Amino acid sequence: MSQEYFPKIGTIKYEGPKTKNRLAFRHYNPDELVGKKKMKDHLRFSMAYWHAMKNTLSDPFGGGTRLRPWDDGSNSIENATRVADAGFEFMQKIGMDFYCFHDRDVAPELGNLKASNDALDAVADHLKKLQKQTGIKLLWGTACLFAHPRYMQGAATSPNADVYAYAAAQVKKAMDVTHRLGGLGYTFWGGREGYATLLNTDMKREVDNLAHFLHMAVEYKKAIGFKGQFYIEPKPREPSTHQYDSDSAACLNFLREYGLLDHFKLNIETNHATLALHRVEHELNVAANAGALGSIDANTGDELIGWDTDQFPTNVYMTTQMMLQLLRMGGFKTGGLNFDAKVRRESYEPVDLFHAHIGGMDAFARGLKIAHAIIQDGVLDGIVKERYSTFGSGIGQTITSKKATFASLEKHALGLPDDLLPASGRQEMLENIINDYMD
Repeated sequence: MSQEYFPKIGTIKYEGPKTKNRLAFRHYNPDELVGKKKMKDHLRFSMAYWHAMKNTLSDPFGGGTRLRPWDDGSNSIENATRVADAGFEFMQKIGMDFYCFHDRDVAPELGNLKASNDALDAVADHLKKLQKQTGIKLLWGTACLFAHPRYMQGAATSPNADVYAYAAAQVKKAMDVTHRLGGLGYTFWGGREGYATLLNTDMKREVDNLAHFLHMAVEYKKAIGFKGQFYIEPKPREPSTHQYDSDSAACLNFLREYGLLDHFKLNIETNHATLALHRVEHELNVAANAGALGSIDANTGDELIGWDTDQFPTNVYMTTQMMLQLLRMGGFKTGGLNFDAKVRRESYEPVDLFHAHIGGMDAFARGLKIAHAIIQDGVLDGIVKERYSTFGSGIGQTITSKKATFASLEKHALGLPDDLLPASGRQEMLENIINDYMD
């Protein structure tokens, strides 16, 4: 990296809550111990290449507004390597150890598959050099199977067999490159794997074809010796009316039905949870309970806007809830917190990338410390344990141990008073307890 693309910005440092420097961390102190682990190892922050480096900041009502001196918009290897240089400079200055990419964001799509593959190989050589120079790692790679017009009706669920074959070839190459770059995982996101109307859709064929596609990926992973984790990223709709990977529960059901659960974990995105009418902590909990929470796309959505706005997370209540789920499952085993978020269209200058990531990283650092303190104090866990205490003995123990029958439960119920009530849920008190930890 010879040219500097952020010449007026130095390394972002931790300066504490009282600093007046807007280009400094107030809460994220990477080497600070939280429990027995450094903060940076708990959080494993990652830059989303497509938003940080390539997003034009367009929206449904207007074109892009960004100022990005490293990207001239051309489909050239020279431009792609320049974007990579800027990306690694940014990650070094912000202090991120990981990044994620789509194949068509790091390298151009050219006139045919071979040309596109050759371009991806050339840029991958440059990325490998940058990784070696900086120590930054690839958290996961993926293939963009939704932007090109050929994928207008899906990729692995396309009604056209030639499109299906092209998608398989593109994933094969993206897996090769991810493996070559030492990627720690590979994500499948079905951006258009769904339908607009059932009037023209054979759903069973499409879902069967999707399952076969993923089984082929599993076999190819074994063939090339790729040890990284496979992820599926749930999303309910937009752009499709209905997407087959609609939420955590739907993904887990699909994986079980088709014998894929041993090979995949979930990459949960906050904004996608909102579109599925869930809180993100719900999606994380469903995945974690199945032993399938692998990685997190860290962003948030605007509940007043009906699409995937991919904003940077700054709500500490939300990050606390997320970190409670993550810490309770023992922390990341494979993935990390990938900032799948873009600056607002009005925030078009390069420095805004720093402000946005600093805010998100500080919000998660606060959430981590608060969640750790809550778990250490044990107040919430004690209340939950007490709430379910009737399952620890007597008739409850027979239910927990799977020894109960309808007949035995009926016999017990006949001796119970009709005015039986459970204990109060104390929701308001619990919310007050959470507030006590906010500083």
